[in-house]
Amino acid sequence: VQLQACGGGLVQAGGSLRLSCSASGRTFSSYVLAWFRQAPGKEREFVAAIRGSGGSTYVADSLEGRFSISRDNAGDTVYLQMNSLKPEDTAVYYCAEGRRLVVVSTPYHYWGQGTEVTVSS
Repeated sequence: VQLQACGGGLVQAGGSLRLSCSASGRTFSSYVLAWFRQAPGKEREFVAAIRGSGGSTYVADSLEGRFSISRDNAGDTVYLQMNSLKPEDTAVYYCAEGRRLVVVSTPYHYWGQGTEVTVSS
């Protein structure tokens, strides 16, 4: 499985971005798709996840209200909507696929290449 993340870029503080993640050749219907991020010099951090079956979502408490995760009707693309961006949101954002919705990175067995988000003050 290859995951393709895109949509990153440079944005001013207060702005919005929407990241996308798609899988080659299949849908996420039986899996969990999560977003993590890693800022320079920091550990990888859980951002949000969505279950392919049922579509339930979970967003990290610290990001609740600004970030949301969703998927398209076909179930083959997952989105991370990021609003009211802050300079501390600057990071490389990765999408990952796993079997269970967990907030640690280890159980996710497929990872996208990452898309860089830079928020200027």
